[in-house]
Amino acid sequence: MLTNIMYTTIYVTDQDRALTFYTEALGMEKRIDAQGPGGRFLTVGVPGSPVGIILWSHAASARQPVAAAADEVPGPVVLEFDDLRRDFEVLRQRGVTFTQPEPQDYPFGVRIDALDPDGNRIALRQQRRTDG
Repeated sequence: MLTNIMYTTIYVTDQDRALTFYTEALGMEKRIDAQGPGGRFLTVGVPGSPVGIILWSHAASARQPVAAAADEVPGPVVLEFDDLRRDFEVLRQRGVTFTQPEPQDYPFGVRIDALDPDGNRIALRQQRRTDG
């Protein structure tokens, strides 16, 4: 029986550069960094969460377009924040590139998309708070 999502994969052209972005800019932790038969197996994750992201080396990364139409295309990863507007300012100071000038309100909460060094779209979300 299915029990968990272990990993999702993001294709990157430079694993060290991606590791720096995901740990230092976004605040994830490095989990596994091992040489395997298929190459370097490198994972990061949100502290306290069992789900990991594999930063897989791929010569031509899965770069996603940043055009207006791409705003409707979900990124390979959706990250949840408890106060996205506050954290947006911290991430911007760390050099994170965003697809819009500031987070936007939606019926489900707040959202904005960031781009990693390979142009992969990373969805940042805050769920709408319900009082009561």
